[in-house]
Amino acid sequence: MPLDTGAIARTLMRTPGASADGLETTHTLLCRREAGAFQRAAKATGPGEALLVACTQESQLFLDLNAETAGAPSTDERPIHFVNLRETGGWSRDAKAATPKLAALIAAAQMPDVQPVTTVPFHSAGRCLVIGGADAAQSAAAMLRDRLAVTLLVDEAAGVDGALAQRRDLPVFAGRVTRLRGWLGAFEVQWSSSNPIDLDLCTRCNACLDACPEGAIDFRYQIDLSRCKSHRDCVQVCDAAGAIDFHRAPLVTDERFDLVLDLRETPAFSQHQPPQGYFHVPHGPQGVRGAAEPKRLFDAVLQLRELVGTFDKPKFFHYQHRLCAHSRNEQIGCTACIDVCSTSAISSDASRKGKAKTELAGGIVVEPHLCAGCGACTTVCPSGALTFAYPGPVDQGKRLHRLITTYARAGGQHAALLLHSEQAGAKLIDDLGRAARVDRSVHGVPARVLPVAVWHTASVGIDLWLSAIAQGASQVFVLLTAEEAPEYRAALAEQMAVAQALLTGLGYAGEHFKLIEARDARDLAALDAALRSAPAQVVAQPTPIVAQADKRATLDLMIDHLSAHAPAPADVVALPKAGAPFGAVLVDTAKCTLCLSCVGACPENALADNPERPQLRFTEKNCVQCGLCETTCPEGAITLVPRLLLADEGRARRQPRVLHEVEPFRCIRCAKPFGTLKVIENMMAKLSAHPAFQGAAAERLKMCGDCRVIDLHSNASEVRITDMPRGTPRY
Repeated sequence: MPLDTGAIARTLMRTPGASADGLETTHTLLCRREAGAFQRAAKATGPGEALLVACTQESQLFLDLNAETAGAPSTDERPIHFVNLRETGGWSRDAKAATPKLAALIAAAQMPDVQPVTTVPFHSAGRCLVIGGADAAQSAAAMLRDRLAVTLLVDEAAGVDGALAQRRDLPVFAGRVTRLRGWLGAFEVQWSSSNPIDLDLCTRCNACLDACPEGAIDFRYQIDLSRCKSHRDCVQVCDAAGAIDFHRAPLVTDERFDLVLDLRETPAFSQHQPPQGYFHVPHGPQGVRGAAEPKRLFDAVLQLRELVGTFDKPKFFHYQHRLCAHSRNEQIGCTACIDVCSTSAISSDASRKGKAKTELAGGIVVEPHLCAGCGACTTVCPSGALTFAYPGPVDQGKRLHRLITTYARAGGQHAALLLHSEQAGAKLIDDLGRAARVDRSVHGVPARVLPVAVWHTASVGIDLWLSAIAQGASQVFVLLTAEEAPEYRAALAEQMAVAQALLTGLGYAGEHFKLIEARDARDLAALDAALRSAPAQVVAQPTPIVAQADKRATLDLMIDHLSAHAPAPADVVALPKAGAPFGAVLVDTAKCTLCLSCVGACPENALADNPERPQLRFTEKNCVQCGLCETTCPEGAITLVPRLLLADEGRARRQPRVLHEVEPFRCIRCAKPFGTLKVIENMMAKLSAHPAFQGAAAERLKMCGDCRVIDLHSNASEVRITDMPRGTPRY
């Protein structure tokens, strides 16, 4: 591939934090006859430094060479990083123009490792439950029993699926699963058995099979009740073991397991991403399975055999309860994170029932053991209460900024970021580069497209997308493969529609955000064409500001910059309703009584009262369009309007404005203001027919609290409890 190492070195020398060391020589066979050069570099790079190799194909070979090189620090003392330049840029039809991209990729790869995150522990002792028909379950158990403590649960729904072996080597039960929940090392399983034969007591003497005149019992040692004619000969011959009882109530068993292999047709978990430690390999009737199932079963068995011991995974998220807009006062507002989670790891915690007054309520609960790290919850969260931590927005923002600025510093134009997963996405890009090497009809990754590997494509959202555009990028592409759940596709599409509406409303021409679908190598042609789309308009002056830890702060900074340099500045930009994190609140003043229940419900302090006079005030910058005010309003006077207010150079959305104001109602006795006219009128109307609020009592409703008490005790005609005759019932 064409390499201009001189130009790359000059760019790196001008890039803060980057280094051009090692670019004096361009290697052609570093992994073979030039391996000595790598070994010399391995010894020359001391502990605490990092060694970067621009090759991913032979990464294992270089790691082995480092371990075998005398005097070279271990990878624990000095890490070795790898960056792919060949498939991502060198094998492309415009590879000669890819020098800015290669410099950017090297500069980004030289960034220090991010700080480690908190881990979530799993403990597995190897207790494995295999669920399915008799034949299928026993076959799978035979491949696991030398490594795991296996228990078989023969599914009653499997019908006449095979027979149990005469020799009982494993605990065997029969029944229907009624509950299965948990994760690796902590599965809770409940099953119910209504069959008269208790497999735990059965000795498999086969006397019942011989005695049954209808042949209702087979080698599964379960009775087919549709064929049984109640002769009960089986009960008599099983008297010693007592395994058969037609009058026994269904047996309900609760057990805990570390691992579950589910061979039933329908999985126990319906979500896209089941819990770790659970494997579903469906088997058809009579133990017959599809052509692909043997490989799936073999892969599952291999993974199960290794899941014994203590394991850690990153805690992928940070949650700040004070920012959460899910609920207030048991009223539900934003449910975006719950709706998008494909592992069912997020649940509502809106109820106050059973909680002390000092406990937090009104938010969500995220189970870290179920979280798979997709990050979609953080992408759709409008308030920033959920933040992705692997890596966090600051580290990810610095990486994107390094890519974009280095690319521009090297003379590159119209940079497009291609966000892809580290697994399936990276493989597709490698496949595209290799195809471009041998097929002249394939273009390969264009010189202006900068691939960015992320843990999960759904973990990067609108705050980082807009940061990239504000820093000078032309576009942001997100490559979706078979890994992404349907919920993620919908969520990313909604967020991109919001981001694109914002830029279009400011006059930026072109398509700045795009989802690219490519499930496997068969979609390479579509991927190749999508990456060659025309660039979109870039900002006239890139911002040097990088992403902040707070999502809303990042959005405010980037929107201000994009608005300040907009080709067609606008005071208001309309946004799609779905997924909009900005907007206004409209109040129907004819309905609003200024009860201020919306103020108490607002989790972001967007709505506020005025201690000096009856007012409802609104600060649009704080509104996340959660809908709690709309849900809480007893008069139905509130409507949400998704939009971005940019008037007065953005100051309008930061300043509180009055949505509704009325003159206060004054006490008829002391003239002190204590409510609003509409509230008092509504109260008078609702209580007008009540016998306790007639005459003077009705007038007291127009008094403040102090005057009401004074009037009650100073009225000589008022009947007092002390004046009532003895023996009068008192309630």
